[in-house]
Amino acid sequence: MPWSITLAGSSHHFADLRTLLAKATPYRSGDSLAGLAAGSAEERVAAQFVLADLPLAHFLEDLLIPYEDDEVTRLIVDRHDARAFHPLSPMSVGQFRDWLLDYETDHLALAAVAPGLTPEMVAAVSKIMANQDLILVASKCQVVTRFRNTIGLPGRLSVRLQPNHPTDDFKGIAASMLDGLLMGCGDAVIGINPATDQVSTTCSLLHLMDELIHRYEIPTQSCVLAHVTTQLRAMEQGAPVDLVFQSIAGSQAANKSFGIDLALLREARDAALSLKRGTMGDHVMYFETGQGSALSANAHHGIDQQTMEARAYAVAREFQPLLVNTVVGFIGPEYLYDGKQITRAGLEDHFCGKLLGLPMGCDVCYTNHAEADQDDMDNLLTLLGVAGCNYIMGVPGADDIMLGYQSTSFHDAHYLRQVLQKRPAPEFESWLETHGITDSRGRLRENPRALADAAQTLGLLAP
Repeated sequence: MPWSITLAGSSHHFADLRTLLAKATPYRSGDSLAGLAAGSAEERVAAQFVLADLPLAHFLEDLLIPYEDDEVTRLIVDRHDARAFHPLSPMSVGQFRDWLLDYETDHLALAAVAPGLTPEMVAAVSKIMANQDLILVASKCQVVTRFRNTIGLPGRLSVRLQPNHPTDDFKGIAASMLDGLLMGCGDAVIGINPATDQVSTTCSLLHLMDELIHRYEIPTQSCVLAHVTTQLRAMEQGAPVDLVFQSIAGSQAANKSFGIDLALLREARDAALSLKRGTMGDHVMYFETGQGSALSANAHHGIDQQTMEARAYAVAREFQPLLVNTVVGFIGPEYLYDGKQITRAGLEDHFCGKLLGLPMGCDVCYTNHAEADQDDMDNLLTLLGVAGCNYIMGVPGADDIMLGYQSTSFHDAHYLRQVLQKRPAPEFESWLETHGITDSRGRLRENPRALADAAQTLGLLAP
């Protein structure tokens, strides 16, 4: 369906919904690379005017990728909850924005409509929202998940402890785990990206983390971020898998480039559930996403990268994950050129995921060849904290020496908890105090009782 509008004496034409959404998107390098971005700020504003007047119900009829061609589209359509959508059905995209920002629209109202929202609807409304709008609405969303602790409660901020090592050296990984735990990090997950995707390495790393967690009765969960097929083989060999990880995207073709489909994810979730390792809940999946992944695989179907990212959240929502995070600046400046674009994308992703009912975190990060620096990451970290982000990354020194990118550190997490008066997951908070790592007010102790014992157990002290 084509749309036309005259703005400031100039006429603008948008041939179809994909074009309209792309032209309305705040500028980013990935859309320009794909030839989808608006040619001028005026054209972008014109597209936003048209988009604001578009009925939300239009997205249920005008599918960006045909139903018969794409299993992600089929998932979106088949899982749509018409009853939850009913209160919003008379609204346009602009009216939906107004409703989201209304004083009376609280976390209960947002949770009630979430099953009735499609990724395209939330992507569309994000395109006509300012950064402060994205922050305000996301801060009203509450998505709580459980495995061995409780993540996402109001006033809480969790951290993934990311102790990667370029050679998967166990002593180096153990040192990073100890460092993170003594900085109060690790309640979201202790998650290792292995340097090699081998079953034997995956199993060994899982046993290393499992021994630490059970020896010290740490109320958290572990994950080795190997390919889902590697994790399945590890489970077949009896490895102690808590969470199953996989990177996901917003189209069937993009997921195929990752070597996955929905059936494989269902198989992995069923296998993890059968282990019954959770003590407080059965959220066993961990997903990562990122704007530009579908475009980099030439699997974007002519759709802008932010809308494709939102479609990935439909995949995540199907499997009731414990954790989802956008690795916002990881793919590089070809997709998000500088700190301004990374900041906008991080706020969009967090907003869209939360609105769809997902437990969203964010890897606040950039590659070394992007036009960004740690000041940009400090800014985005703070904005996401205000927006109610469920968790962030904790990387030693904020520099991942295996993946070769810049993220957020254990110290950054401690800063954010202090400035926003946030605390770790309640069970983890109690553990930190019991072991003398923090005091009753959540402040780090200089000489926690656990330090010497833990270091010796992990082989970090000379005999």
